Amino acid sequence: MAAAGPRSSLRGALCRQLLLTLVVFSLACEACKNVKFNIPSQLEADKLVGRVNLKECLRSADLIHSSDPDFRVQDDGSVYTASAVLLSGEKRSFAIRLSDTKKQTQREIMVLLERQKKVLRKRHTNETVLRRSKRRWAPIPCSMQENSLGPFPLFLQQVQSDAAQHYTIFYSISGPGVDQEPLNLFFIEKDTGNLFCTRAVDREEYDVFDLIAYASTPDGYSADLPLPLPIRVEDENDNRPIFTEAVYNFEVPESSRLGTTVGVVCATDRDEPDTMHTRLKYSIVEQTPRSPGLFSVHPSTGVITTVSPYLDREVKDKYSLIMKVQDMDGQFFGLMNTATCIITVKDSNDNLPTFRQNAYEASVEENTVDVEILRIPIDDKDLINTANWRANFTILKGNENGHFKISTDKETNEGVLCVVKPLNYEENQKVVLEIGVNNEVPFTRDAALRVTTMNRALVTVHVKDQDEGPECSPAVQYVQIKENSAVGSKMNGYKAHDPENRTSSGIRYKILHDPKGWITINEISGSIQTSKTLDREAATPRNDLYNITVLALDQDGRSCTGTLAVNIEDVNDNPPEILQNYLVICKPKMEYTDISAVDPDEPINGAPFYFVLADTSPAVNRIWTLTRVNDTAARLSYQKNAEFQEYYVPVTVKDRAGQSATKILRVNLCDCTHPSQCRATARSAGVTLGKWAILAILLGIALLFSVLLTLVCGVFSAKKRKGFPEDLAQQNLIISNTEAPGDDKVCSANGFMTQTVNNSSQGLCGTIGSGVKNGGQETIEMIKGGHQTLESCRAAVQHHTLESCRGGPVETDNSRHTYSEWYSFTQPRLGEESIRGHTG
Repeated sequence: MAAAGPRSSLRGALCRQLLLTLVVFSLACEACKNVKFNIPSQLEADKLVGRVNLKECLRSADLIHSSDPDFRVQDDGSVYTASAVLLSGEKRSFAIRLSDTKKQTQREIMVLLERQKKVLRKRHTNETVLRRSKRRWAPIPCSMQENSLGPFPLFLQQVQSDAAQHYTIFYSISGPGVDQEPLNLFFIEKDTGNLFCTRAVDREEYDVFDLIAYASTPDGYSADLPLPLPIRVEDENDNRPIFTEAVYNFEVPESSRLGTTVGVVCATDRDEPDTMHTRLKYSIVEQTPRSPGLFSVHPSTGVITTVSPYLDREVKDKYSLIMKVQDMDGQFFGLMNTATCIITVKDSNDNLPTFRQNAYEASVEENTVDVEILRIPIDDKDLINTANWRANFTILKGNENGHFKISTDKETNEGVLCVVKPLNYEENQKVVLEIGVNNEVPFTRDAALRVTTMNRALVTVHVKDQDEGPECSPAVQYVQIKENSAVGSKMNGYKAHDPENRTSSGIRYKILHDPKGWITINEISGSIQTSKTLDREAATPRNDLYNITVLALDQDGRSCTGTLAVNIEDVNDNPPEILQNYLVICKPKMEYTDISAVDPDEPINGAPFYFVLADTSPAVNRIWTLTRVNDTAARLSYQKNAEFQEYYVPVTVKDRAGQSATKILRVNLCDCTHPSQCRATARSAGVTLGKWAILAILLGIALLFSVLLTLVCGVFSAKKRKGFPEDLAQQNLIISNTEAPGDDKVCSANGFMTQTVNNSSQGLCGTIGSGVKNGGQETIEMIKGGHQTLESCRAAVQHHTLESCRGGPVETDNSRHTYSEWYSFTQPRLGEESIRGHTG
């Protein structure tokens, strides 16, 4: 099914019949596509025959003419009968001529009319109606005018199916405007396929109607596929453009540059987009106040900009614009609308603050502080209580000593000049200040004007004289005293003066504070002398000045205070001091330990230090050595054969000026991995084994008295020639290493009790036993002679002579040692026993 048009087979036949006519016509104009309509054999006048697509043939045609006077053609391509027409034959044709007078162009459309055939027979139920899977004709685009005035029903177009050539076909439609909202807007003639509209349509409500056309036989069989039939509603300019807001409010800073954007106005139009009906143009109808014209609007975008750089809030702070928008691109027949635009001019800092006078005067008494001496008013035309109006005062010149300060009174915007540092009449009787003023925000005018953006004024301040007390100037005065100076040493002290006559006469002095009480001051002259010996190292802090507070008074009791800073010059009166006392060296993990020293004197009397072993004895030098580490430290190293024990190592340290000191260091050479282990062991041993050390000492003392007593008795026996044998006077002394007396005792011939060692019957005749060591027995020979047992000696008394017991004669005088030799030999060994008792 397709809109009414010639079939391809019929077109070929018609072309053959009209070949001569077409050849002749082609000389005059160019032919377009032919059109075929099926019509009844008889038509009344003003009856619609069909519609031809004229634009497809010649879009710019301005003259339309029919070659057959029985038919007339309208601008939209509708073909109507001009009078009653009777189709006598099967076919009839005529031409529609289109002309463009401007371009001198012509086109021609051949219209073929065929009599409508009616097949009266009904389709047999077993007969199949052939359907085209592909239509040969697309529907002619159909449209209707928005808000059409009729007459109604208004013919739109004719729909025909190819099956109507052989069968009776009934036409129907469905879709929006038929059986959907808006209902009953369209209908189609059942027999002819003519489509009609019943009333006017608003395009803004419905812009297109997508109808579906159907062709069916009387028995309801579909003779053709459904045909989509879109009907577009052509727009009419029936809607005015409307501004998005009735009143627009914009702000723009004063003194804005030319072309500054103020704001944007916008309007909408409900008519069809991208047509003349919605092509809008903006304009300014009126400005209040009228002159001068300060604003313009872009006709297409609605952007409002400034056209003058002379917006001045101080002249006018608000403007009103009447804005107009018109469609049809602003043509006089376009629809229009208006809105109001209120533009507020914002304040900017385009006015400088100015002084009301060029010069001001004020006065103030000397020595006064924190007083207001002058208020300076200014004028500013900018908006009050804004940053553009608030003043910012500055002292440009004359305040190099910081005596003055100027601030702004937030309420009155005045400059308040105050004295913040006392003035001295004797130094300056008049001060001239240059004051400048600007605003809190920068000036906004052109750069050429910014060179002079600060207004200036002069302020003369007169200083009034006062009768003043003494002046302690400078407040801190310095004096140098050598350390350890003799008590009573005199030197210059502190001096104050009268500011009126610049002399010190009549001023008395007194010390208010002396940290150590080392100084006294002369009340009249202010000179000082030492009352005690000054010790730089005792001063706190040590390396700073020794400050004394001095009070100066005049005859009227007025006073001032100052500081006398005493620099105590150092002398080399302190030797360096080794910091360590007790050291632990873990052998063999640690090969050395470092010692360091400090000197409280000045660096010139201090480092570098020289360290040396103070004891030159072989016992110390054989084990210990000292090497330099740096200016204040030395390294104490031991020999690898040194035994595990505690040593006493004397070390002398000397400073660069020769002051020296010696310190005995306790050095514990310990078998450990960390020094803390030895320290813990030493503390534990001191608590647990102290009594055994004491016992060993008491035992040594007892043995000492025994030896002395034996010697005295021997000497006395030799002189008196008593009956005691000589050998019996040479007593045996055994030093037991047990912690309690032994069980076995023997009595010598002279009545002294002598212990045996390990219950052995072997004695030591004429010897002193030192005790068991490493499984053996050491002896200290006091009386030279043979080694015999005590039993053999006792037997000799009873049965033999002493000589037989001794094994031979012995010269007694040659076999005796002196007491000093005995003491030198026994003391170190007693000490070793004591140490072994501690470490055990």
